Amino acid sequence: MTTITDPPKESFRLSMLLYDTRYRSMTIQVIALIGFSAAVWWLVGNTIQNMNALGKDLSFNFLGEPAGYDINQRLIEYTSQSTHFRAAIVGVLNTLVIAVLGCALATVLGIVIGVLRLSNNWIVSRIMTVYVEMFRNVPVLLWIVLAMAILIETLPAPRDYKGDDATASMFLESVAVTNRGIFIPGPSFSNGFANSTISWLLVVGVLVASILAIRYVRAQATKKQEATGVRPTTWYLQLGLLVVPVSIVCIAMGLFWTSPELKGFNFKGGIHLRNSLIALWLALSLYTAAFIAENVRAGIMAISKGQSEAAGALGLRPNRIMSLVVLPQALRVIIPPLISQYLNLTKNSSLAIAVGYMDITGTLMGISLNQTGRELETLLLGMLIYLTISLLISAAMNVYNSRMQLMER
Repeated sequence: MTTITDPPKESFRLSMLLYDTRYRSMTIQVIALIGFSAAVWWLVGNTIQNMNALGKDLSFNFLGEPAGYDINQRLIEYTSQSTHFRAAIVGVLNTLVIAVLGCALATVLGIVIGVLRLSNNWIVSRIMTVYVEMFRNVPVLLWIVLAMAILIETLPAPRDYKGDDATASMFLESVAVTNRGIFIPGPSFSNGFANSTISWLLVVGVLVASILAIRYVRAQATKKQEATGVRPTTWYLQLGLLVVPVSIVCIAMGLFWTSPELKGFNFKGGIHLRNSLIALWLALSLYTAAFIAENVRAGIMAISKGQSEAAGALGLRPNRIMSLVVLPQALRVIIPPLISQYLNLTKNSSLAIAVGYMDITGTLMGISLNQTGRELETLLLGMLIYLTISLLISAAMNVYNSRMQLMER
């Protein structure tokens, strides 16, 4: 009888770290990690050494010092005696305003332009092509400056609204479009916390709670539809959840609207949308919309023509085919590159300093840096803020993208 025995186990040798495939990949990763750590250690150490040579230390105490400068466009209370930290918060909010408004307008324009580029109408498709090529091939900074120049040079001055020989008039007796910005009616509160940030946080909190409640109602309606085949009517309940709670809070705090009035050389009251905000918003939106339009066009062209032909055979009109059949499927192709365009728009908002809009670049990494001399600290904070905003946008869009993907069984 022959006895089969296991071969003797080979003892471990250092050469196996390079020549044995079982260990080689881990060896390369460890070497790369050591090299990266050494580079970071050298960079940090060299920075600290140079700062010590200049008599500086890494400190963020300047954030608690008075800023000493004004910010013209702001969402929360701020004065020149506020701290650099509060000035940075104002800058972050201004950046978020541009990011949200810009992404919303760019998405709408991009979808419309992308669809029209595929139109059978030769003139319409060529006009959209000219738009895309014109905006894509000119630096966004030039569009921002051009938009600012157009607003300043073409719109009427506040004095043109004054007197019997006025050459301009307010739209609906409550909106004034001037070369200093647009003045619109603004909400105010007479009770409660009286126009403080807490008042707006309370309204926003109630609105968010209402939206969550509406989502719950929709989810329950979907469950019932899956169980019985009949979807209950819930539009009136959703409308009530959206309107009633917010209305109760606003009435309790004494909500009223203030309209702009011409006093002296400028309008007072209401909300003042400065030209810097409008120019930056329009320029970034129009510029980014050109890229989104190409993403939309590519997504639509990725859908088989058989889908449109089958929908047409069922009697659907072309606009319904696009909205109900083509676009929902094209979103799976559109959303991934759309995330990059949102991130680009948010980062391009740092060019706001060119037209005097005080975002995080103009406040923390601009005036605060020049006043305190803390260039390393302010730049690190600014980079961290932009990184955080970008990661949040990516995370939110990735969640939406995962919901739009086809579910495999």
